[in-house]
Amino acid sequence: DRADALYAGQAGHQALEYQPTGAAVPWRNPDSGHYGSVQPMATWQTPSGLYCREFSHTVFVGGRREQGHGQACRQPDGSWQIAG
Repeated sequence: DRADALYAGQAGHQALEYQPTGAAVPWRNPDSGHYGSVQPMATWQTPSGLYCREFSHTVFVGGRREQGHGQACRQPDGSWQIAG
């Protein structure tokens, strides 16, 4: 739900912006009981100078574990944009 996405998004920003590779940032929605973590897996710089990170996102909903992977690049305004 929206609250889950908000908690996960905050953890994602924290993980991508501040955490070293391999250090997960947990999140939990106290209302729904859903929880998870975002873990940066690798960091690199593009030829145009953007910093990018590969990440893993684990989510537990209704006792089921789901895991996703992605890449995000830090934009000039400081936000992180998921790469295609």
